[in-house]
This record gives sequence, C-alpha cells and structure tokens, in this order.
Amino acid sequence: MQDTPVYLVTGFLESGKTSFIQETLQDKRFCEGERVLVISCEEGEIELDPTLFSTDDIYFEAIEDISEMSPENFIRLQKKHNATKILIEYNGMWQIGELFNRAPENWVIGQQILFFDSATFLAYNANMRSLVVDKIQSSDMIIFNRVTDKMDPMDFHRVVRGLSRSATIIYEKTTGEIAYDEIEDPLPFDKEADVIAIEDRDYALFYRDLCEKMEDYNGKTVKFTALVANEKSLGNGTMLVGRHVMTCCADDIQYTPMVCKWKGSDSFKSYDWVEVKGKIEIKQHKMYEGPGPVLVASSVTFTKAPEDPVATFY
Repeated sequence: MQDTPVYLVTGFLESGKTSFIQETLQDKRFCEGERVLVISCEEGEIELDPTLFSTDDIYFEAIEDISEMSPENFIRLQKKHNATKILIEYNGMWQIGELFNRAPENWVIGQQILFFDSATFLAYNANMRSLVVDKIQSSDMIIFNRVTDKMDPMDFHRVVRGLSRSATIIYEKTTGEIAYDEIEDPLPFDKEADVIAIEDRDYALFYRDLCEKMEDYNGKTVKFTALVANEKSLGNGTMLVGRHVMTCCADDIQYTPMVCKWKGSDSFKSYDWVEVKGKIEIKQHKMYEGPGPVLVASSVTFTKAPEDPVATFY
C-alpha cells in the first residue's frame, strides 16, 4: 500500500492552529495536484474560509471523540475522498500517542508543528505538563504566538530544550515580526575532555545526547554514578548501568541504562550504586534493536546513591 503523507498541527485551543491551517490551504505549493483531507479534532473560535483555498480538492471531516480514531475509520475517511494528503488539526487535550497508535500503518508523518499561546504557555506547562511534554517531544517545529516585548524567550526556550534539542523554535511577536530561536544551549559537560565527567544532576541530559548523537561518543571515556541491573541473560562479564529518568511526572519514570562490559560484574547485584568509568563503543548488542552504546569499563566501584536518585531534565 502506498504511503500517505500526514501533516500534523497540534496545540491547545486558541493557540493559532486554525489560522495556520487557513494559510496552508491557501498555499498552492502544499495543495497543487493533491486531494487534501483535513481532519479536525476540535472546534475553535476561528472558522476556515473555503473561498480563499488554492484548490477545490480539499475535503473536511471531524472527529469529536478519541474513540472515533481507529485505522479502519481513518482508512474509510481517506477512501471516501480519495485523499492523497492528510492534514490533521489535533486536539490539544489528547495525548499524541493515541493518534500514533491508531493511525494506519501507511500514514507517514511528514511534519508535526506545535503551537502555543505565549500568554498561557507557562501555566499549561505548570498545570498540564504531561500534555505539554507529550507534544514537544515529537514536534519538528514549535511556534510561540503573541510574544510581547515584556516576555523573556529564555522562559520558553528552557522548557522546550529540556525536552527536545532538535525542534525548530519560532517566536511570532505581537508586532508581526518572526524570530527564530538562536539561543546557544551548551551541554553542562565537556564532550572533548579526556574523561567526560557526568555530574549526578546532568545524567538525563547526557543520556539523551548519547542516544541522539551516538557517534559523538564512540571511543570516548566517560565517568558517572549509576544503578546496576545484573541479569543472567546478558552473559558473563556483562551488566547494565544507568539511572532512572523522569521526563515530566512520576508516571513516566524509566530506567535508562547502557550495556557495561566488566570482568567483575558478578561482584555486583541489581540496585547497587556504583561509580563507573570506561570507554564507549557503538556496536551491535542483543539489548538494542540496532547499534547502541557499550561501555567497556576500566573501573567500577561501589558508591552511595545520589541525593536525588531520579535524574530529570530541569
């Protein structure tokens, strides 16, 4: 079955999604030669004006309840209009994973754009953080609307970069000016040091950077405090070392380890805290679906647990 490109516009009510969709459907470059199906999952105050669209081959469907999202229903809607391209205005109060889990296999996300109203963003982040985190992590572009001169972009930047280092951040000011986020965000450790020393407070940032840029760490020596997981299935001389990491709330805490090669692994049991030093090799291992970091340890010693055993991004 041929892949169908899906463009996903997310954000909370009155964040600017509908206005962006109106502009997109007026753009011939997006619509030309396509039959576009727009699926709206919420109703805002601004209505689309079809008289301004660049083509007549634009069709609309509404999904009012999350239970209506299923591969069968999505396929039915696509076939109904013989659509070749999908644009979804997603409900900000729904987890994005619900869509990813229920979309047809041949629906491929071409771009995910997230909108925030700058006046309400910090309140949403404080009170509905799981919904904010959920959408930031998977977005390609994040647009903050209605930014005033009194607002400090660093307040927005800090939240986004704590969750995504790759998303493009754009500030749309009340004056109409568009500004791209160019704030440099150096890592709190030196990747070029002979031994990259990871402080306890920085483990989450280190592990995320390692996962995103594994080749940067290939052959590098690192040192950090870790929690051991020792499983017989890993084989002799092998254990896991890592930390529990919390992204947004207690419900999403996950153990984030790497494979560690150490001849004295039998001396340690699961839940022991250790200080580990060794060289990272990016290679295949049965724990990973593809290449992953394997720490060839030069020293592993018992140590006490960090003051905060759970690592965070903030």
